Amino acid sequence: MKKLAYLLLFLVSIITVQAQIVNPAKWKSKIEKKSETEYVITLDGVVDGNWHMYSQFTAEGGPLPAELLFNNEKGNYLIAGKAKESATKTAYNDVFEVDETYFDGPVKLVQEIKITNKDLKNIQLELAYQVCDEVCISQSNFFVFDLATMSSSEVKNFEDAADSVTATTTAGSENQAVTPIKPVKEEQKGLFKIFFIAFLSGFAALLTPCVFPMIPMTVSFFTKQSKTRAKGIRNAIFYGLSIILIYVVLGTIVTAVFGADSLNALSTNVWFNIIFFVLLVVFATSFLGAFEIMLPNSWANKVDSQADRGGFIGILFMALALAIVSFSCTGPIVGTLLVEAASKGGIAPIVGMLGFSTALALPFMLFAMFPGWLNSMPKSGGWLNTIKVSLGFLELALAFKFLSNADLVLQAHWLEREVFLAIWIAIFGAWALYLLGKIKLPHDSPMDHISVGRLAMALLVSTFTIYLIPGLWGAPLKIISGFPPPMTYSESPYGVGNSKGGGASTEVELPDGAKLGAHDLIAFTDYQKGIAYAKSVNKPVLLDFTGFACVNCRKMEDYVWSDPEVLSLLRKDFVLISLYVDDKKELPEAEQYISPETGRKIKTIGNKWSDFQITHYKANAQPYYIVLDSDEKALNSPIGYTPDVPTYKNWLIEGSSKKQ
Repeated sequence: MKKLAYLLLFLVSIITVQAQIVNPAKWKSKIEKKSETEYVITLDGVVDGNWHMYSQFTAEGGPLPAELLFNNEKGNYLIAGKAKESATKTAYNDVFEVDETYFDGPVKLVQEIKITNKDLKNIQLELAYQVCDEVCISQSNFFVFDLATMSSSEVKNFEDAADSVTATTTAGSENQAVTPIKPVKEEQKGLFKIFFIAFLSGFAALLTPCVFPMIPMTVSFFTKQSKTRAKGIRNAIFYGLSIILIYVVLGTIVTAVFGADSLNALSTNVWFNIIFFVLLVVFATSFLGAFEIMLPNSWANKVDSQADRGGFIGILFMALALAIVSFSCTGPIVGTLLVEAASKGGIAPIVGMLGFSTALALPFMLFAMFPGWLNSMPKSGGWLNTIKVSLGFLELALAFKFLSNADLVLQAHWLEREVFLAIWIAIFGAWALYLLGKIKLPHDSPMDHISVGRLAMALLVSTFTIYLIPGLWGAPLKIISGFPPPMTYSESPYGVGNSKGGGASTEVELPDGAKLGAHDLIAFTDYQKGIAYAKSVNKPVLLDFTGFACVNCRKMEDYVWSDPEVLSLLRKDFVLISLYVDDKKELPEAEQYISPETGRKIKTIGNKWSDFQITHYKANAQPYYIVLDSDEKALNSPIGYTPDVPTYKNWLIEGSSKKQ
């Protein structure tokens, strides 16, 4: 079955390649006038099938973010920050080890502009972005907006701007009518995950000193004050629903105030990550016993007085009183959940609060329905504070994830992988010692022995701590993949004493125009120099159209090229030329040109190699592999993403065997 799956993937890649120039995104554009100097530009895109286009705010180190690049060299107008986006989704990419943010379906980008030159005739905009499915494609679309006629058109390059606008205005453009874009629906799987995590967090909050003792007190109140058992059950159920309502309203407020995806847009912002780090450290310090975070007592007193009114209104205020009184324990958990859920965008904060409050309210309802269960409840005691302190250690560990995000964005290398893991080892090690009774904290009860449950938890935390230690020397630590910085963001990116290929040294004399690539393969990044070298050593060329942010290119390098037989073929029988189509370095002015094939201006190194691929091979997808002889003739059919190792190996052998 596994081989069949690989074969299907291979066929998909071949079909994709044979489709030649792929264009999975279609765009419409318009411009609207807000005032004499203010305009709003809207780009509406539809992305085909399973292709993903990436947000302006996707994390660095992964696929390329969308960019709106204005041809505004003379300062004719001011750009009002980043464009507003339609809803996005965030998911972990295990190849780049970052949380990538992407659109899934229709895309809307809205950019506000303030004109400073009253004689300006048009606005020229380049939309640069990347779309990925089985392959990744870097795209650029050029738009011109005529301020006199308030019309828009898509052009091949800005040099054709005037003619294109005139032609579009005369003939009538499809850009005149723009279909409203519906927000992208949240991925159900992601929402279920948020709900589940929030539900578990609600149970954790339930087992804290501020909440747990209130269960028998509250249930006893309902059973004693109600004239019939049925009424007591009804009141308790309404009490539980009131708890859910209060927290869901809180989630709704967060969604309304911050917007469906604004915190998602800020998730890679340095200052917000630092603020979240400080916030979680404060929460953790509170849980560890340094102080308590409490709402003003006057709030609790006012709400409690309203609870005496009786009826459903009184019960609602009782639920609100619970939320306020227990805030010192639930506040840090709720705050952390809201930060995490809101960073996902959409209705995630509402779903998160629904999960949290459901777990919190459920025991109150169940114990009211079955009062006899109260006899089986464990008694309050020091174990409640142990749980609270344990949550503090978890909060502290999570805080450093946000600090790591800020460091990764800045590329400051202050919190590299080894430092991050050392901090986590210290935190979880201290937690294990606490559970074993070797560390005492404020509010801990005197203890002459530890329970079996506490010992089991101590052993679990100790095991996890020991598991982390080899990560300091390069172990991948797949269990926590995504939390620490990637292995490439490290003092020893490939393990202590190892090179990229696993050897002891990377010092090797490189030919002109070459560098060490994946697995220490000598890779040329200049086509002509690579071809010249291939002629001198009489070897065929493996031409590799790739990208820095190409997910499947990295998969091929990590899982296919790493195979010993494939790696041996690449090292001994081929000259590797890797051309990066997303290289943003600008070409010298004298080397920039208008592509005869696409009509677009080639300004960067990436543009040059992308145009080279389109012009010579009528394809624009990456990865894309071609075996050439020294006369630059293809020795077999090109292929794209091919995750099946035997298939790729046989393709290489076929190509090299035809070399004269």
